[in-house]
Amino acid sequence: MRKRLLFLLLFGVAMGFMEAAVVVYLRGILYPEGFSFPLKLAARSLEAVEIAREAATIAMLLAVAMLAEKTRRGRFACFMLLFGIWDITYYVFLWVTLGWPASILAWDVLFLIPVIWTGPVLAPVLVSVMLIATALMYFARRKEAEVVRISKAEWAAAISGGVVIFGTFAFNHSAVYAGEMPRSYPWGLFAAGMILAAVVLVRVWRRLTFSC
Repeated sequence: MRKRLLFLLLFGVAMGFMEAAVVVYLRGILYPEGFSFPLKLAARSLEAVEIAREAATIAMLLAVAMLAEKTRRGRFACFMLLFGIWDITYYVFLWVTLGWPASILAWDVLFLIPVIWTGPVLAPVLVSVMLIATALMYFARRKEAEVVRISKAEWAAAISGGVVIFGTFAFNHSAVYAGEMPRSYPWGLFAAGMILAAVVLVRVWRRLTFSC
């Protein structure tokens, strides 16, 4: 299991570097003076390619997760682990290569599917930390995690938290798509979504711990 996790870590870090490398090239072409909002119209011509590339990236993470584990929960844990490592190392490599972001509160374009996701870098990093923590919780108590009961209310809370967090990322879609500056980020809603997900995580972890 440790060897498998090591290879998953290696893949996630490599994906993070590949993502950062693509962005380094794009910013060198479109933003030679440094990335900033509002987005340049030239970037819109690459929108379809970028959407396809992002979809391909998610497909690659899913494919590795499917190959690494045999159960649905195991595959989901692998995907969360890979996604979290990929996202965090992406920013690490951007900072190493470009010196960006200068601050964890710097605004970034996070994703383009199905709308433009934007937000301060800190927000997706916090989400990735929670994804990694959830995955490690599974691997630390694999046998128990496969059979632990998660109630409908807990599933509803976790999904609701995810929907709220997505809503904060999509909050500025219209403004950014129109070539405007993003508005202020709804940190209060983001915190509410994270708390909902964290409460479920803690409840499940307590049950896993007490069952050992």
